[in-house]
Amino acid sequence: MMTVPVPGATLGVVGGGQLGRMLAEAASPLGAEVHVLDPTPDCPAAPPAADQVTADFDDETGLRDLAADVDALTFEIELADPDVLERVASDAGVPVHPSPGTLRTIQDKLVQNRALADAGVPVAPFRAVDTAEDLAAAFDELGSPLMLKARTGGYDGRGNAPVDSVGDARETFDGLDGLVAEELVDFERELSVIGARGDGETATYPVAENVHEDEILRESVVPARTSDAVHERADEVARDVLGVLDGRGVFGIELFERASRSDAESASGGNRERADAQILVNEIAPRPHNSGHYTIEGCHISQFEQHVRGVLGLPLGEILLRAPTAMANLLGDDRPSRPAELEGVPGALAEPGVAFHWYGKREVRPLRKMGHVTAVAPDTRGVDGTDRDALLDCARSARDELAFE
Repeated sequence: MMTVPVPGATLGVVGGGQLGRMLAEAASPLGAEVHVLDPTPDCPAAPPAADQVTADFDDETGLRDLAADVDALTFEIELADPDVLERVASDAGVPVHPSPGTLRTIQDKLVQNRALADAGVPVAPFRAVDTAEDLAAAFDELGSPLMLKARTGGYDGRGNAPVDSVGDARETFDGLDGLVAEELVDFERELSVIGARGDGETATYPVAENVHEDEILRESVVPARTSDAVHERADEVARDVLGVLDGRGVFGIELFERASRSDAESASGGNRERADAQILVNEIAPRPHNSGHYTIEGCHISQFEQHVRGVLGLPLGEILLRAPTAMANLLGDDRPSRPAELEGVPGALAEPGVAFHWYGKREVRPLRKMGHVTAVAPDTRGVDGTDRDALLDCARSARDELAFE
């Protein structure tokens, strides 16, 4: 294991969006500079990053330019090319984390599902689809409707859709090859765990409860509003996922909570402890994740600092939740694309315990992630004494103060 010396280290990040921006902000107090590669000139990460290489994520010449000036490489977007990354890192003599092999696994949802299932990690039943006959067999095996996903290229819900017939699938997808069908999970909650791998050590953040709409994450609340048994099982599954992956850094592990039928039938009144609750892995992001943004204010070590630590070979930080926390995304509205002119920040910041993060994107587009707000509870009340419903309402109220002209 090579530890990159700090202060003085330089970290290269493939991708210069909001995740790259927050990585650069987190690296600075450690005495590390961040250089990014992104095709958008003066990308969102550019102000806090020390330098930018303007090139496509898989541009080998651009990646070589990036690698020539850094001590280690990482990525904040799955569109990086693992083969090019591996070759460039080897030639430059710099480590890349998480490993290109992990990126290959994550980029293909069928490969990812098979790797997890082979390791005994619980996932929804699935089947490869390359023809109409494959899809018809998937309906017979997995039921209807089912969740159909593009094996590659999808993120933030893109490339995923529930379908109830072959005809429906033809209307939704360009073709019926390169897909994976999954049983449509009837879940009680969507959860996530931010996991971290260091040099021979792992760490997991508290279980987050996530609210999605139109496949886009809208809000997260931490700790998740569920039973202790579910928290324990979700953490256990997340640690099993980390055991499947290779390389250091932070991983966003998306989960479904689904109570078993026998447990649901036996539950009575308000007693919903689920010793046999089912936790299924949905997807994995080999990078910091939107559902972990709460860690900036909500934890003593943010997911971004943790990622920098892991990639540079530094010891992972101890994960301590300061207080229950809720996060709400600021998304573009349904109007046409236009310059991003935001109003309402004073009103949002007037909410108690609220912080606001702006991502520096110049153009607002429908459902584009433009920023987020975080609401942190007074820590004097502790987890059990905090009304997390009210905390989430506070984050939503602050977010709703914000609007684009």
